[in-house]
Amino acid sequence: MKARVKWVDGRMFVGESGSGHAVVMDGAPEAGGRNLGIRPMEMLLIGMGGCTGFDVVMILEKGRQAITDCVAEIEAERAETDPKVFTRIHVHFVVTGRGLDPAKVERAIALSAEKYCSASIMLGATAAITHDFEIVEAP
Repeated sequence: MKARVKWVDGRMFVGESGSGHAVVMDGAPEAGGRNLGIRPMEMLLIGMGGCTGFDVVMILEKGRQAITDCVAEIEAERAETDPKVFTRIHVHFVVTGRGLDPAKVERAIALSAEKYCSASIMLGATAAITHDFEIVEAP
C-alpha cells in the first residue's frame, strides 16, 4: 500500500492514495489553515468508521442478515497535551434491516473491533474504544 501527501500552501495538503483517489486536508484558521479541507485527525476517525463499517456489513451479509443500511456515529476525545492522541472513542452503530438478529449484530461489531478492523485495533493502543448499537426495522 502506498500514499503520497503533497503540501499545497499554508496548512493545506492533498493526499493521494495508491488506488488513485485524492483528498484535501487543511487546518483551522487559528492554526494557519483556511478551513478548506478535512483535518488529518478527522480523517483517522473516518477511516476507522469506514474500516469497522465495512466489516460489520460484510459479516452481517455473510450471516444472511437482511441489512439495508449501516451508519457508524463516532465521538472521540483527545489528550490535552502534545501529542494529542485519541484517548477515548465511542462508536454508535445504527443498523437498519428486516428482521435483524440483535445477537448477530452485536457479534459482527465485536468481531470487527477485536479481530478484523486494523484501524480500530491500532487506535485502541492509545484510546479506550467502546461500541453500542441500535437496530432500525426497514420498511
